[in-house]
Amino acid sequence: MGPTRKRDLAAAVLLAGIVGYIAAVLAYPRLFPPITLWTGLSLLGVAVAIALWGVNVRNKIRDGEIGDGPGRLHPLAVARSVVIAKASAWVGAPVFGWWTGILVQLIPQRGALRAAGEDTAGVVVAAASALALMVAGLWLQHCCKSPPEPPEDPDAASD
Repeated sequence: MGPTRKRDLAAAVLLAGIVGYIAAVLAYPRLFPPITLWTGLSLLGVAVAIALWGVNVRNKIRDGEIGDGPGRLHPLAVARSVVIAKASAWVGAPVFGWWTGILVQLIPQRGALRAAGEDTAGVVVAAASALALMVAGLWLQHCCKSPPEPPEDPDAASD
């Protein structure tokens, strides 16, 4: 499993943004429920948890606490962290695109539709929360990288 490519995430954001925009053009506000500030905050909570997880993993790897024993990070835990990181980035990307597409449709309608004016803040919070989740996933994935191997000492090999 390789690192998540940013261009793949960008393609997911773009595709979901187009779908969100088209959905907003065709169905907003008739079929959309009210979008409040609370709409996207659950993603922000997950993003914060993922980012803190990344800090913990990074600190343990940096301190050399990989291996068996209490307080150490098992290599399988690092592998599981990478899976969670990739999943977070891949959930955040299309959700960010979706809310951004809706936002692009709402902004010009704010003066004409009262619902658009009321929903804009909730859509901005939801888009920002999804972006935070995607970035936190990429951060956790970055934190799971092994430190570089120390260079071999040529003097030690000749002893």
